[in-house]
Amino acid sequence: MDFFQKCYNFTEAKKFMEMGLYPYFREIESAQDTEVFIHNKKMIMLGSNSYLGLTTHPEVKEAAIKAIEKYGTGNAGSRFLNGTLDLHEELEKKLAEFVGKEDSLLYSTGFQTNLGVLAGLTISRDLSISRDVIFIDKMAHASIYDATRLSFAKKVVKYEHNDMADLEKKLEKFANDGGGKLIVTDGIFSMEGDILKLPELVKIAEKYKARVMVDDAHATGVLGPHGEGTAFHFDMTDKVDLIMMTFSKSFASLGGAICGEKDVIHYLRHHSRPLIFSASMPPSAVATVLKSLEIMKREPERVTRLWDITKKMLKELHAMGFETGVAETPIIPLITKDMELTFKFWKMVTDQGLFVNPVVPPAVPDGSCLIRTSYMATHTDAQLDFALEVFKKTGKILGIL
Repeated sequence: MDFFQKCYNFTEAKKFMEMGLYPYFREIESAQDTEVFIHNKKMIMLGSNSYLGLTTHPEVKEAAIKAIEKYGTGNAGSRFLNGTLDLHEELEKKLAEFVGKEDSLLYSTGFQTNLGVLAGLTISRDLSISRDVIFIDKMAHASIYDATRLSFAKKVVKYEHNDMADLEKKLEKFANDGGGKLIVTDGIFSMEGDILKLPELVKIAEKYKARVMVDDAHATGVLGPHGEGTAFHFDMTDKVDLIMMTFSKSFASLGGAICGEKDVIHYLRHHSRPLIFSASMPPSAVATVLKSLEIMKREPERVTRLWDITKKMLKELHAMGFETGVAETPIIPLITKDMELTFKFWKMVTDQGLFVNPVVPPAVPDGSCLIRTSYMATHTDAQLDFALEVFKKTGKILGIL
């Protein structure tokens, strides 16, 4: 068989292109803000992960520009060799302090962070005797799934979404096997919009002597008084061993970090191949995160506004009759179930000036298609009210309401 045969056989996306319902790789001609331009048409952005609205903040842009002027555009090497700047070490120190951990380590992307951590922590000198077991939520982010495939764990066990009884059942099977156990889960789930049941998870983890890693990609900037994340939200910072975060969302940049004990971070510095063999975060990206962190700490009202918006949208969407599943955060899915219906809904609201994201398998299970909406602290009430009218009108036309 031809190696490329699978490519030639892939026709599903082309079908929706021909129908005029293809929603991906849209060219945005402006900054990522509450309003964007696509083909010279202004649209309200309800598909961004810039939860605090910092991508266009004047201070953030200025910090990035100054970093380029001083350091240039890139580091031309990995952190391990020639790619460590004083900026990297400054950010690592401040991030660790922000989430209440001893140390942190930067990676070039959030996806890479999960790959680097799970592969690095399961490496042993003799792979044949690896006894580690990793437990992940079935709805964990794709980067966690891929990270477990790259890891050297003896076994990867999936438990039902946010189901602590099922997690305990799975852990119990490995209670006496003598291997290390790590539970890895999102803090806020990126498609469902619900929050990890951390208190229950920690109780189970302690019972079975398992370590806990929380991916706070969507929780940083959203949960906690200043956006410190899931552990702060539940006042359980000392109970979470590893806190992972990305910079492509609330931090308005690109990159990722893992925060934890000094000895664990030191080990990753010397065993994490995605760190050692990848170029480091460019200076402008690091400076952007540093300035965004400064703003997050001094302006907690951004988090407050974000939650006011979340409550408003959930209340109004429920009143209309939309099904939003278990959502309780600024990520609010409109459940559409059927794939073609999902694309039709997307096309109709797009034509009316809303930018939203249709989500279909494999990002969600079959029959669980949805329109993913997400909100920013900088959205105005007028923008939100306009969006609600569009959703209501479209939902009625398509028979969703």
